[in-house]
Amino acid sequence: MTDKNKKSLHVKNGDRVIVTSGKDKGKMGNIKKVNPSEGKVVVEGSNMVTKAQKPQPMAGIQGGLIKLEAPMDASKVMVVCPACEKPTRIKHDVVDGKKVRVCKKCGEQLDV
Repeated sequence: MTDKNKKSLHVKNGDRVIVTSGKDKGKMGNIKKVNPSEGKVVVEGSNMVTKAQKPQPMAGIQGGLIKLEAPMDASKVMVVCPACEKPTRIKHDVVDGKKVRVCKKCGEQLDV
């Protein structure tokens, strides 16, 4: 992957976020997966889709309809600060020569 294709996102795996738009607006969940090259994230319990699964007897997978979380655009989620418990935008500060994410509302560091 070249540097031109690499994007920086405001969220990381394990962050607690709130969905700001779409059918799941207002739902909270943790980030399960981040795909920076596409700018997409997978949030627990939101953007659920139904997928038809073919049975695979050799692998022990039963067929039928399964529900799973689909990726959504990272711009549709907002980080919830662990200190003030409010949805917030983040800013980047340099602390001890290291770039860290900081809550815009209370000033607490998000990266521990």
